[in-house]
Amino acid sequence: MNQLDFSNRTAVVTGGAAGIGFAIAQRLAASGARIALWDRDAAALARAQAALPAGTVVHALDVSDADAVAAAAAAAAAALSRVDVLICSAGIAGPNHMTWEYPLDAWRQVIDVNLNGLFYCNRAIVPLMQKNDYGRIVNIASIAGKEGNPTASAYSASKAAVMALTKSLGKELAKTGIRVNCVTPAAVRTAIFDQISQQHIDFMLSKIPMGRFGGVDEIAAMVCWLASEDCSFSTGAVFDLSGGRATY
Repeated sequence: MNQLDFSNRTAVVTGGAAGIGFAIAQRLAASGARIALWDRDAAALARAQAALPAGTVVHALDVSDADAVAAAAAAAAAALSRVDVLICSAGIAGPNHMTWEYPLDAWRQVIDVNLNGLFYCNRAIVPLMQKNDYGRIVNIASIAGKEGNPTASAYSASKAAVMALTKSLGKELAKTGIRVNCVTPAAVRTAIFDQISQQHIDFMLSKIPMGRFGGVDEIAAMVCWLASEDCSFSTGAVFDLSGGRATY
């Protein structure tokens, strides 16, 4: 693993108790960052905290609750003294249905977590970064946001919106020391697969020219570079992690 310099840096990782978020937190911690993990699964948070260096802060919350996000941001700032990095990895897949049959409550839940929740996190953390005129935000989108996966309209729409939000915020902060980017992974085998039908899993694999799913460590490698000081001239950008699937 290539070492990045995150000494004296702090990071908030949402969805950080498992999967992509936890892999990112591990890599950041291995490179010297102090970490605050946010996740709605308190038991998984406790396990993740035990696996990370002493001093790791955890906060159990649902990112779709704006007040809870604001409180967690204040707690992270108090515990870490500053927030230099925000990784927004919290997300859900939602069920697989044709768009005209998509359950309304499921649609709202996917949008609430994947889009509104990410917005709440970006909104709460940016002012903390502005205090030091430094920050790196990396939002986790998806190749589905570029292509629109069949029977996954809510997920696809939410991830397309994440890319647009990232571009807007990146432009708004371009003349500051804060950089905002997102990544668009193809499918990565994590617990989110438990929410997806086998038919949809097979469809996603068939679209990847490499013929395999991505690994969480592969996602973490790019995300952590985007979260580093070396990423100084890229902002409002979308970075693919698709095994060759992305065509634009």
